[in-house]
Amino acid sequence: MGPLGLYAAVVLIWGSTWIAIKYQLSVSPELAVAYRFILAAAILMAYCKIRKLPMRYSRRDHMFMALMGGCLFSLNYVMIYMAETWLTSGLLAVVFSAIVIMNMINGAIFFKRRPETRTIIGAIIGLGGICVIFAPDLAGFDLAAGGSIGLIMALVACYVASLGNMASARNQASGIPVMQANAYGMMYGSLMLAVYILVSGQPIVFDTSPSFLIALVYLSVFGSILAFGFYLTLLGRIGPDRAAYSSVMFPVVALAISTFAEGFVWHANIILGVGLTLVGNVVILSRRKAIAKALVIEGNTPLSDPASTGMSAKRNMDLSMRAPAAMVAAVPCKGDAP
Repeated sequence: MGPLGLYAAVVLIWGSTWIAIKYQLSVSPELAVAYRFILAAAILMAYCKIRKLPMRYSRRDHMFMALMGGCLFSLNYVMIYMAETWLTSGLLAVVFSAIVIMNMINGAIFFKRRPETRTIIGAIIGLGGICVIFAPDLAGFDLAAGGSIGLIMALVACYVASLGNMASARNQASGIPVMQANAYGMMYGSLMLAVYILVSGQPIVFDTSPSFLIALVYLSVFGSILAFGFYLTLLGRIGPDRAAYSSVMFPVVALAISTFAEGFVWHANIILGVGLTLVGNVVILSRRKAIAKALVIEGNTPLSDPASTGMSAKRNMDLSMRAPAAMVAAVPCKGDAP
């Protein structure tokens, strides 16, 4: 799959996961996420074993894979669920769109990668569009009554996820294939989630209804294994700045689906905001023909939570956090594409 296909798949999958998320609310959010990544890790581990993929890595490599798992598949999820206590899903979408900027900064710090002017301009346009879409949430935000706590927690969760992206970039640079890194990362992340659940004293329950089980499989296979694999592969090809913009596109997909599934009504600010995000998308993902030609020769063709106020907070929360959870810095992918 080329970059365009990877980008489209990531946006569509993570933009539609709220359909499955709503069937997971019969258990606590932390339990739902833990079940999801435990199943995803088990499937990936089994796949790697069946394919006889190399799974022996140094202790240092395991430390970075654990860091990636803790940041991308564990800690940021717990923190965003806690932040949702004080913030609306729309505000969470706005906060996590900032992962685009955080990845630019961290990419410059850890990998000396300077973002292109075109990318910065496109990101500003797209983030402005997200702010316009969720203008009512921004207008009603109150730092008092816990708002400041929720905002700080959401920002910290976003930055934690960005650090996980940097760890993932290091893993790719060290020659660890995306498939194996994700298998170990999800295993470590799910173990950390399990420890958190036990320490917090939450009752462990499991829903055996068909809807819950089908949603669990969808989130594990498509929302976790495929989407994260596609995204990390995409990051290795087009860089964090452009790939990270998909976090701005998730709410657009969610709004489109909500229109048909929930009868969501598009107001003027929604239409204007979506228009701005699409313009930002074109600016970020387009490149000069000379550069494109050079990349084609090298075999890396360049790419030419989110939630509406009509969607429930918990459904959209997973959508908005999915973006930061997959952002990594650009490092040539030396592993197998999932």
